[in-house]
Amino acid sequence: MSNTVSQQKKQTSIVMLVITFLYRVYMLFIAFPLFFIASIFTALTTTIGCQLGNGHFWGYYPGKWWSWFTIRILFLPVKVEGREHLNPKQSYVFVSNHQGAFDIFLIYGFLGRNFKWMMKKSLRKIPLVGLACEKAHHIFVDKSGASKIKKTYDTARETLHEGMSVVVFPEGARSFTGHMGKFRRGAFMLADELQLPVCPITINGSFDVMPRTNDWHFPVWHRLSLTIHEPITPKGKGSEYEKETMNEAYNSVMSALTPEYQGFVENPDQ
Repeated sequence: MSNTVSQQKKQTSIVMLVITFLYRVYMLFIAFPLFFIASIFTALTTTIGCQLGNGHFWGYYPGKWWSWFTIRILFLPVKVEGREHLNPKQSYVFVSNHQGAFDIFLIYGFLGRNFKWMMKKSLRKIPLVGLACEKAHHIFVDKSGASKIKKTYDTARETLHEGMSVVVFPEGARSFTGHMGKFRRGAFMLADELQLPVCPITINGSFDVMPRTNDWHFPVWHRLSLTIHEPITPKGKGSEYEKETMNEAYNSVMSALTPEYQGFVENPDQ
């Protein structure tokens, strides 16, 4: 009996190795070239479209289609829950855990809401992509001085109207372990100042597809999920309410994480 079980395990292992090999060959010769071409096309379409036409359309839909396409050519299953919690005419400050690089594709491709990213200023330096993000009026966070921080929030304030939302990763950096680090205050200060609802989002699976420690390696096939929690409406204004909202959002995001990534783990570069 034990020999039969051992042989079955060996056969399963061989099958998995063959599937992994074929998947990597597919990525190398088909998926990666398609992704590269789609990325250039998306950046150029966004840049030119925003220059010539409606920035809300061209600043969102090419990126949404690019993200959806990227997930689909890698055959990654996606499950989305909670879209019914969102009011299409309401602006939100979306806050999400930051498991890995595929968070971008998952939110952009499957959230189903027009929004602007709040992103690190350093991302502006990425060729083509940085320019496209600037033309699309995504918000670069500059922390080099008080006046720069104020300008960042002024830009966000101008963006958040007529149903437009922003998406923020309040951890500020991708996780090294898949667990959540601490939340920074910035997104919650903005929501408190403008009295906007904060909508927590939980991402699962992105760390398993491509963890931060494996950047520029082959993605690994894994299921992805996006859980949209009930928005947290403002209960008052001031630092006390801001902190209360941040804690509530943190607990909501944590509650939907898969068991192996439950619990706080300090992120050294936060």
